[in-house]
Amino acid sequence: MPQTTPDSHDIHEYIAHLFAQEDEILRWVRESLIEQGLPDVAITPEEGAFLSLLVRLCRAHHVLEIGTLAGYSTLWIARALPSDGIVVTIEKSARHAALARQNFERAGLAGQILLLEGEAKRLLSKAARWGPFDFVFIDADKEGYPYYYDCALNLVPSGGVIAFHNALWGGSVALPFHGPVIDAIRDFNRMVANDPRVVAHIYPAGDGTLIAVKR
Repeated sequence: MPQTTPDSHDIHEYIAHLFAQEDEILRWVRESLIEQGLPDVAITPEEGAFLSLLVRLCRAHHVLEIGTLAGYSTLWIARALPSDGIVVTIEKSARHAALARQNFERAGLAGQILLLEGEAKRLLSKAARWGPFDFVFIDADKEGYPYYYDCALNLVPSGGVIAFHNALWGGSVALPFHGPVIDAIRDFNRMVANDPRVVAHIYPAGDGTLIAVKR
């Protein structure tokens, strides 16, 4: 028997079919991105199920998200919270924020999600009022990851979890390619890997999620 399993589309389909099945609301939110003219950059169902698992594992009550888009990842996270839990999510685009609010209402979760509209760097101090946060998920501008990371470390307690989407950028971080975003993600991954304040790892499904647990 092989000691490792080659990564393939079939493997991820197998995992998603067993552990990441969407209901009608999640499927509609994900599939409506292109119809609404939004960029098709949401997490995959497999990544959503993994985020949900992380939220449950750290028994999160207060969650911070930077980068809402239409709220697909937000819904996966909010559904993993207890009834008294809350997600504070930040979205800079007014159009995306309006669609996300509609999706939260559609899912019956508007009461557990607080959406702050505007630039994250300006709103993080406001979001901190609902902290400390047990879990932070960041899926925003990649060059801003180091800044968001330092802010998140100040907003989570010891044992708190911080997760970053697009840690692999289509696999380019492991190849001899260069560019502003590729280099920013590659440098950020290296920085977190060598940061003694956290224990970190990359989960490779989808476009990769970097997970850091504060010591």
